Amino acid sequence: MTKQEVEILEHKFPYYARLSEQHKSEFRKKLEVILTSKSFIGRSGLRIVTPEMKLLIGATIVMVTFGWNDLRLPHFSKILIYPDTYYSTISKQYHRGEVNPRLGIIVMSWSCFLAGMEDQSDGVNLGIHEVAHALKLENQIYYNDESEFFNPEVYRTFQNLANKEMLHLKAGTLTVFRSSASIDEDEFFAVALETFFEKPHEFFGYNPELYGTLVQLMRQDPRVWIRS
Repeated sequence: MTKQEVEILEHKFPYYARLSEQHKSEFRKKLEVILTSKSFIGRSGLRIVTPEMKLLIGATIVMVTFGWNDLRLPHFSKILIYPDTYYSTISKQYHRGEVNPRLGIIVMSWSCFLAGMEDQSDGVNLGIHEVAHALKLENQIYYNDESEFFNPEVYRTFQNLANKEMLHLKAGTLTVFRSSASIDEDEFFAVALETFFEKPHEFFGYNPELYGTLVQLMRQDPRVWIRS
């Protein structure tokens, strides 16, 4: 990894900047694998995918999967990047991002990705959100070498606690999660991971049991790096 690439991580990716030197070395090695194993493709007028785009999206994948030594989400081999929100001919709606398991792609709006990066403490981060969807799907895809990496007992506990939180949200109760987390279990998991990485102390203070299951599930605790 070049000196310039490392500087981008140090200045634009706070998760990396907070790591110990040993963990930074591990992070860079994992990132190099991600960058060489996935195709980053521009869409809708985005003719050039810059090294910084690849680096920051790749770093988000590494961050979410950092608790595992060899997790690379191989099923999702293509990252499609739109300059802004884009219109889906399938849903007939504008999207900020999505994950398509049939085609093995993760799709992101670059402007929305950057907006998520700008505020690191609001619990809204498109990159984390879409990678979370891919992570959950990868765990269920049985024809590659990376399925069933979630501890099943811990995941069942998470599901039970998540269902209770979704009921609170649907009832209009104020929680640490935004209302879209109540849509379904997949959406709750993605929003929960955004909150986990960006608002860990608030999340823990609100529901330490649910937060604890995510620590076990993800094999990391963001409270270690983020000061309260």
